[in-house]
Amino acid sequence: MNLEQLKKRPDCFYHTDNGVLLCADCLEVMPELEPVDLCLTDPPYGIGESNEKNASRGKCAKPTDYGHYNWDSKKVSDRHITNTIKKAKHSIIFGGNYYINCLSNSSCWLVWDKDNTGDFADCELAWTNFDSAVRKFKYRWNGMLQECGGKDKEKRYHPTQKPVGLFVQILLKYSKAGQVILDSFAGSGTTALACERIGNREWILIEREKNYCQIAKQRIERELSQKKLPGF
Repeated sequence: MNLEQLKKRPDCFYHTDNGVLLCADCLEVMPELEPVDLCLTDPPYGIGESNEKNASRGKCAKPTDYGHYNWDSKKVSDRHITNTIKKAKHSIIFGGNYYINCLSNSSCWLVWDKDNTGDFADCELAWTNFDSAVRKFKYRWNGMLQECGGKDKEKRYHPTQKPVGLFVQILLKYSKAGQVILDSFAGSGTTALACERIGNREWILIEREKNYCQIAKQRIERELSQKKLPGF
């Protein structure tokens, strides 16, 4: 199925001119997807972040209450990862260090330097199948301290949410205008927001939690409304 066909599926939760959000398990969708240019995704690692783990880290400010879910109680299956990769010419998988058994050797890992303090991880790793050297992206994401502050500060809706600014940097380096970007573990929709912010990229999101689909929809709609403002 191409983008227009996906918009007609019964599990289509939301769509724009450039993309579609499906509320489903990616294993159910993958067999029907046409190949895409790039997969940029952040699957669960099985480290309990969905189970209010972040609440134990509050020091200077009260931690955000993201609710209680079980999606990160264990890693997704290797089949979820390998089937995702098979659908894309290239892939960028955050948390790839948790899925070494089903990923090939890579010369190009991405290192996200979060400029962190305290109990948060200093960096996160993303596996890729690009044939190039290791690359580092620095983007501050230190609790309430962010790379962009003031009116540009991002609200967090998801305990493992990635910053839009980080994904914009990654997409500008590893994708081209006109390409189709897939996120098979879409969470709160950061990949779509980055695609819409850059422009000239189509996107496919797959997320099985309906609540996160609703959050992603609202975030994308807000992004699109801001683009219509004078001088944006």
